Amino acid sequence: MAIKKHLAVSSLLGASFAALGQNSFIVEDLKVEGLQRVALGAALTHIPINVGDNIDEYTISRTIKALYRSGHFDNIKALRDGNSVIFRVTERPTISMIEFDGNKDIKDEQLNESLDQQDIRTGEPLDKTVLDNIEKGLVEFFHSIGKYNAKVEVSITKLPRNRVKLLFEFDEGDAASIRQINLVGNELFSDEELLKLAESQQDLPWWKFMSSDRYQKQTIEGDLEKIRSYYLDRGYLRFNIDSTQVSVSPERDSVYVTANITEGVKYKVKGFDFIGDLLGREELIRSVIPLKTGELYNGSVVTSSEEFIKSYLARFGYANAEVRTIPEIDDENKEVQLTLSVNPGKRVYVRRIIVGGNQNTSDEVVRREMTQLEGAWLSNQSLERSKLQIQRLPYMESVDFNVVPVPGVDDQVDVDFTVKEQSAGSFNAGLAYGSYLGLQFNIGVSESNFLGTGNQIGFNINTSRGSERISVSYTDPYFTPDGVSQGSSIFYSNYDASKFSLIDYKSKSYGIGTNIGFPIDAVNRINFGVRWVQEELSDIAEYEQTRVIRETFLDPNNPDAGFDFTKYELSAGWSRVTVNRGLFPTAGSRQSLNLTATTPNSDLQYFKLNYDSRFYWPISNDHSWVFSTRAALAYGNGYGTTNGYDQTLPFQEFFRITEMELRGFDRNTILPRAVSRVPQTIPGTPSHDGAPTGSIGGASEFDQLYTAGRIGGNAKAVAGMELIVPTPFLDEENTSSVRTSFFVDAANVWDTEFNIDRYQNLSTDERAKLDDYSDPMRFRVSTGLSLQWISPMGPMLISFAYPLQKEEDDDTKTISFNISNTF
Repeated sequence: MAIKKHLAVSSLLGASFAALGQNSFIVEDLKVEGLQRVALGAALTHIPINVGDNIDEYTISRTIKALYRSGHFDNIKALRDGNSVIFRVTERPTISMIEFDGNKDIKDEQLNESLDQQDIRTGEPLDKTVLDNIEKGLVEFFHSIGKYNAKVEVSITKLPRNRVKLLFEFDEGDAASIRQINLVGNELFSDEELLKLAESQQDLPWWKFMSSDRYQKQTIEGDLEKIRSYYLDRGYLRFNIDSTQVSVSPERDSVYVTANITEGVKYKVKGFDFIGDLLGREELIRSVIPLKTGELYNGSVVTSSEEFIKSYLARFGYANAEVRTIPEIDDENKEVQLTLSVNPGKRVYVRRIIVGGNQNTSDEVVRREMTQLEGAWLSNQSLERSKLQIQRLPYMESVDFNVVPVPGVDDQVDVDFTVKEQSAGSFNAGLAYGSYLGLQFNIGVSESNFLGTGNQIGFNINTSRGSERISVSYTDPYFTPDGVSQGSSIFYSNYDASKFSLIDYKSKSYGIGTNIGFPIDAVNRINFGVRWVQEELSDIAEYEQTRVIRETFLDPNNPDAGFDFTKYELSAGWSRVTVNRGLFPTAGSRQSLNLTATTPNSDLQYFKLNYDSRFYWPISNDHSWVFSTRAALAYGNGYGTTNGYDQTLPFQEFFRITEMELRGFDRNTILPRAVSRVPQTIPGTPSHDGAPTGSIGGASEFDQLYTAGRIGGNAKAVAGMELIVPTPFLDEENTSSVRTSFFVDAANVWDTEFNIDRYQNLSTDERAKLDDYSDPMRFRVSTGLSLQWISPMGPMLISFAYPLQKEEDDDTKTISFNISNTF
């Protein structure tokens, strides 16, 4: 809308005056009429006239222009009343609301952000000239994505009190497809070979409905850059894209793209040198960068060399280093001499580190993970390591940082760390009754960030027909400022194994323990612990595997009494953690090795060795596709002798398999079975009246075997593979708290002390009742789909599994649901 500016000179009282331009005069009074929203003081700041000034027509004209530049007014008139000047203004209307209709390719949030950059927002005055430019810009955007029939109209609706409503109406139309991409000038590589590099598709047949041949200007430009890089990486230093034409069909529903290229010939690197300041590290940099004399020129190698030098210098505070490669081309010999110009600039220091986004976690907990310190020089390596270590905390979902230059200072910056927290614990409470376990009551709390301190606490009470357990644990990961951790725990347990598909025995135990951990470096730790345990075993059924304990500790005077054991356990462990996140990592690994052994003065003398590992390899750049593997190995046995018997791993300490380690199978179902060997008796010769006269023992080959519940073993192996995939129908903001994966699990538990040869003298039917429980190759395998969610109540997992390899008496489970298990 054109804006007409008026300069009028008249008498408010009806008297005639001479034209303003003919005579100057001294201002006796200034007035501004028509103000509604704009304050008088604000208007006067844009008027370069004061009472007592001698003004003329030029002064008035300049004042009107100044008022227009303020952006507050649509129309301005200047009037004279005697020696008074009156500015009569019409204010621009205020934007009351902004609405969008018909937009699909541009979201409302993007439009609002774009309008905000143009000062078009609710509550601001409306500048109609800016609206015209916005309309043109939006149409150009639609053209760039192939929508050549798109239309954008802005309607203005007047509202009371000088307000307006803006309505942006979009008619996007259909996107034009790429009918053909033509490359002109390529002889060394075929069109097919080069267009394989392109993301853009052309003239797709109908059956490829899942693909898209939609034209987008930015995508075409990116594809041409890929072709350029393809040539440069193969030595064609003079390669050039001479021109690009995009032709639109008359119907404006398809486009033809033509790129004219010059390939050139191959060039070799004659040599390379440095100019500038490399901080005395030229020889090191020369030996590390991938540039090599005598090899074909490679654009990617040149770029990576530049990036390496900049990254290397940034470790030492030179965050704004400039590296530029200057080629000196010898067209006659087809060689190029490269000179890398290095300007490190000033060393930059960190003035302040600011932590934001932490609602529950204290600043100290976040800051103690940082290796970048305030007052030290800015190091990209320290920043990335700080981000990684914070992100490894189980209560952090994501971490980002932003380096902000300090205004007016060229060698100082502030660093803003922004964190997003997530649930790092679980709470459960319940009262239930089931035919399998009877009345059950449980309440538990597990928290890795107790009261925002970063300390870990666990409290659990669980009762059912077969189990009662109370435990409390507490760990301070920064018991000392340099990262030494300390933890303590106490527990009580009353357990009836027969209620959990295991052999008959009861265990009552209680104990207390403490541990301490030492950091070796940023990823390695060692831990040491000690625990005292008092345990009572009773009602132990007689099986081959329980015979050792019974023979070793049985009281001949009271054979039905239970067994009391005092155990002093020492433990040592090593862990290595390089994952990029505490929960749901997508890169890196976790490895741990732990040894637990009772002391020689313990009633039971044994050791247990555990190794556990998990690796993550991202497949896609955005880490939405990840391949993961896991493996766990465990072995335990006894040492020394007691009462003349060799100690073995006590049966109640045997390893077991949970349903989360081997999905698709019930808990404990794949464990070795307990074996009972019962001798047979032969009746004596009856008397003349038929009454029995006693019996005599039979030979051992006539013994009968019985297999009972599961008992476990002293060796264990678990392995698994997972393909982590994007969760469908999920908003991007929730992808870090939900994980979907396809898995293959494999596991076995065996008993190295079991000797099947002891039963070779039995009959064939009796031997057939046994499996070789010492065989480490009796693996069970399953596959399926897993869905995990970090809920406010804790990590939840649901799995759909199908057994691929099982044995006849294994109990399988297609669907399983668990809380507080995270892979």
